[in-house]
Amino acid sequence: MSVAVKKTGHPYISTEPKISGDQYVISGTRIKVMDIAIQYELMGKNVDMIIDEYPHLRLEQVHDALSYYYEHKDMFDKQYRLDQVLINQLKKNYPSKIKAKIG
Repeated sequence: MSVAVKKTGHPYISTEPKISGDQYVISGTRIKVMDIAIQYELMGKNVDMIIDEYPHLRLEQVHDALSYYYEHKDMFDKQYRLDQVLINQLKKNYPSKIKAKIG
């Protein structure tokens, strides 16, 4: 049984469960909308800097990813907070072996 690509109303954004699970990505890539948003919002990178990091992307793809993020900001931000809680729990349950060795 084939699972179809889910269209989003944005020409460059989709989700394909076999490739990205439930994550929204730039179509034809594994680059998540959330990864682009984090670089732009939290890391302070501009669109040109993001393109430098992902040279296979086009300007319109990055802008569409940011547009999709801002249209669904509450959903993405909620997922980001949940992911951070999970990461912190994992860090507590599985402390770094390297940090323990170097003190």
